[in-house]
Amino acid sequence: MKSIVSLFLILWFYIPALSQIDVSDTIQTRDGNLTIQPIIHGSLVLTWNNQTIYVDPYGGAERFEGLKEPDIILITDIHGDHLNQKTLESINTERAKFFVPQAVMDKLSEEIKSRATVIENGQTIVFKEMEMLAIPMYNLPEAEDSRHTKGRGNGYVLTLGGKRIYISGDTEDIPEMRNLRKIDVAFICMNLPYTMDINQAASAVIEFKPSIVYPYHYRGKGGLSDINSFKNQVESSGITTEVRLKNWYPE
Repeated sequence: MKSIVSLFLILWFYIPALSQIDVSDTIQTRDGNLTIQPIIHGSLVLTWNNQTIYVDPYGGAERFEGLKEPDIILITDIHGDHLNQKTLESINTERAKFFVPQAVMDKLSEEIKSRATVIENGQTIVFKEMEMLAIPMYNLPEAEDSRHTKGRGNGYVLTLGGKRIYISGDTEDIPEMRNLRKIDVAFICMNLPYTMDINQAASAVIEFKPSIVYPYHYRGKGGLSDINSFKNQVESSGITTEVRLKNWYPE
């Protein structure tokens, strides 16, 4: 009896820990599997074709324990939850190539600048068989004093083995997002007053119809980050987009 109780207690504490760690998804591409690993908030890791890609590394080195060191680092904007100097200093980025907007480049250390390439809105770069298209991310209405001005930061559309992956960065439901087509996987932000609310996010997704969408960067209060409501809106619209909810805020 004692052994059964002990086993129960072990499982009680261990299974929740596993649920926070083992949250990766795998998507087939024509050149092998793409693994998607949510990290925290707007940070994620993609693994494809023996390349490990960190997007907006944030949260400290402990968030990346057990993951391979990055070959590629993409940064979307200058704010601390995207360009996080403390995290960059705490993880091993020695072999990583950085792709960043100019505003981010201006804030990088001289050592990292030597391994960084600027990519601006509308520009496409191909690196190690990965195609990167930088697209705008900004607040509406456009204003010089907005939290995110057009042209400063990048959203990214990555093409990996024929699959198109959209990473929104901090944006509202701008025309450049709504006009996207043939997106296989989309990471869509939502939290006011910095980006957009769940209704804007759902409306945009319903318009550009990605095959799979992950709501991320949704930290907020008062229903402004109700991802279940977002999911219900998308699913009740009649489109075939699959909404995948992940734990982007593990304890």
